[in-house]
Amino acid sequence: MNEEARILDLAAEWHGQGEAVALATLIAAWGSSPCPVGSMMAVSGRSRVAGSVSGGCVESAVIDAALEVIRSGEPRRLSFDVSDQSAFAFGLPCGGGLQVYVERLA
Repeated sequence: MNEEARILDLAAEWHGQGEAVALATLIAAWGSSPCPVGSMMAVSGRSRVAGSVSGGCVESAVIDAALEVIRSGEPRRLSFDVSDQSAFAFGLPCGGGLQVYVERLA
């Protein structure tokens, strides 16, 4: 079983247990990116996390956004770029950028 299938299985399991779940998917990457496009991370309403979209660089921001998406039901597109003033805070000082789509599982 590949990593994305494992993450989707966990997300479905959590959802089946009555938890709200958001799925974050890396939809674009440029420059230095530790994860390939298509990488996923599942976040439950109880803050359980599976997977990675950046190898740790932006995970905390993605988790925060996922929890907000769970609360609001509104999907979000997140962008992280080395030209952003917060690049060092997000761990992207070596160059590159990411776009992550976060949606609540129905």
